[in-house]
Amino acid sequence: MSTYKPLKSCLTIKSSEIEGLGLYAIEDIEGGVILGISHIEDERFENGFIRTPLGGFINHKEDSNARIHYEDDIGRLITKRKIEKGEEITLKYKMYTPLRND
Repeated sequence: MSTYKPLKSCLTIKSSEIEGLGLYAIEDIEGGVILGISHIEDERFENGFIRTPLGGFINHKEDSNARIHYEDDIGRLITKRKIEKGEEITLKYKMYTPLRND
């Protein structure tokens, strides 16, 4: 029986220079890697989506290193390029707008 883990073993949450807490790589991560489910679209919730624990700590950066790929109503966080150990995982997004940034 497998157990639920909100973060992959290559990730951690810690203080961010961008804002509050952020999502960080604790080892090098190649480009194109799916880091997990970050958002689920659901109109019953404020802003039309639910953030998972993974999605709750992703900070905004204009030159982001990750993106969200939606399939149906599931948003998965995917690296856009190689991310170095210690680097913060970031998205380019706007608050309270759909996060579809493929």
